[in-house]
Amino acid sequence: MKLKIVCSVFTAVLFSVPLFAKSPSKLSIVATMFPQYDFARAVAGDKAEITMLLKPGAESHTYEPTPKDMKKIQNADLFIYTGGENDVWADTMLESLGSKVPDTIKLINIVDTVEEEVVEGMTSEEVHNHVHVHIHDHEDGEIDEHVWTSPLNAIKITQSVCDELCRIDSVNESVYKRNASFYISQIKNVHLQFSSIIKNSKRKIVVFGDRFPLRYFADAYGLSYYAAFPGCATDVEASASTIKFLINKVKSDKIPVVFTIEFSNGKIADTICESTGAKKLEFHSCHNISVNDLKKGETYVSIMHRNLSALKAALN
Repeated sequence: MKLKIVCSVFTAVLFSVPLFAKSPSKLSIVATMFPQYDFARAVAGDKAEITMLLKPGAESHTYEPTPKDMKKIQNADLFIYTGGENDVWADTMLESLGSKVPDTIKLINIVDTVEEEVVEGMTSEEVHNHVHVHIHDHEDGEIDEHVWTSPLNAIKITQSVCDELCRIDSVNESVYKRNASFYISQIKNVHLQFSSIIKNSKRKIVVFGDRFPLRYFADAYGLSYYAAFPGCATDVEASASTIKFLINKVKSDKIPVVFTIEFSNGKIADTICESTGAKKLEFHSCHNISVNDLKKGETYVSIMHRNLSALKAALN
């Protein structure tokens, strides 16, 4: 029997990645965005064919499912998605399926979550200069959905994917457990390297001339941060007051690096760097990857290894 697994990703184009040779005996895994896709392929190995719904290089926050995407999910045996404000469509669709709903993994149900945060200096509709932390009960605020950015959360998610695959396909349980153990060990290694760099660094502050979808990462390692926008902001132009604030922060704290995230035009960071002499570097949030990176076999772990050297430069 051929099982199908769908992992949710955000974009209007269905994208199938032929990483493994097709076989009727293999699971079919469909992912909505890159993190779910990566954790699933790491655990499934050569026992699955994996499809990612979010087109490489696309903006995850503007994804809207096509009828074809919906059909893929309906026919799946396992659906993996993030949950939260950007995935309301998925919750609605799953509710409509009644008894025909596929098995699901919802990332925000696996880990402790916090609310989207607006820190001092950010351009936002509502500016709050204090931290909002709200575990599981989010009636008063919007959940920060970027749970995978903490390697510790990535470990929990990978284990959950393993547990579900073992339940669905018990014949290959030993394979899934072995693959998950190996990948979790790689993520743990990255976590230990981040911990060491931050513990031994001169400063514990990072500045992003961009959105900041790395709240869980910052919380995991005790980092303070300043940024132009919150993680899910749709703004593309920062206010003059925000840019002035970030320039002054970089100057006063002698911050050597201003970060951008993947697929950013980098203009805000450029402005800050030109005024301060700081260096612009990318910190990849793993929302999505480029076509070339996908072809090269980049993974969550390999991307986080890139982030290690960038963070070290920023904190020393």
